Amino acid sequence: MAVNRVPVLKRCRSLDLDPIYLGIDKKSNRQSKRANRKMSEYGLQLREKQKAKFIYGVLEKPFRNYYKKAEKMNGMVGENLMILLERRLDNVVFRMGLARTRQEARQIVDHKHVLVNGKCVNIPSYLIKAGDTIQIKENKKDSQRYKDILEVTSARLVPDWLEVDQEALSGVIKELPSREAIDVPVNEMLIVELYSK
Repeated sequence: MAVNRVPVLKRCRSLDLDPIYLGIDKKSNRQSKRANRKMSEYGLQLREKQKAKFIYGVLEKPFRNYYKKAEKMNGMVGENLMILLERRLDNVVFRMGLARTRQEARQIVDHKHVLVNGKCVNIPSYLIKAGDTIQIKENKKDSQRYKDILEVTSARLVPDWLEVDQEALSGVIKELPSREAIDVPVNEMLIVELYSK
C-alpha cells in the first residue's frame, strides 16, 4: 500500500490547511514559501483536490472512484462526493471521538476493533448507512488506549447526524450527513471543475 511520508505539518502548510481538521493540535510557526505566489486556476483546483484527499486519507484511484460514484447519484456532484467521503467508516470513527486523528481511526478499523451492526468490519472505506450502529469490541473497551483517546476527544463536538455514547464507546448514525454538516474547508466545486475537463 502506498504511504505518504511527508511530515503532516509540512503538508498542511503547502495546502494552506489548519492541522486541527486532521485532529492535530500542533501549529507550525513557519510560513509557506508559496503563500504570496499567484496561483493559476488549475493550481487552485488541484490544491482543493489534494486537500480533500489528504484530509480523508484517500489515494488518487479510490478518490476518482468516489467521484464517478458521486456523478451517478442524484443531486450536486460536489456535495455527493463530500458526503461519500464523510460516510467512510474510518472518518465516522474519528467523528465519534473514538480516535484522535483519521489515521488512528483507520488503524483502529484495520486492527478489527470496530463492530458495525454487531459484525466486525476491518475495511476503512466501508460506507455507513443511516441507522447503522458502530461500536468498539467488548474485549477492547477496557484497554488504556481508549481511555487516553477519550481524555483527548471528550471536548470535541460530535456532528448532529451522529448519536454517541462515549462511556459505552458506541454510536448510531441518525441520518446521512448533509453538506452543511461537514465542516471540512474544501471547495468541492473546484474539484468538479478539475474532473470535468
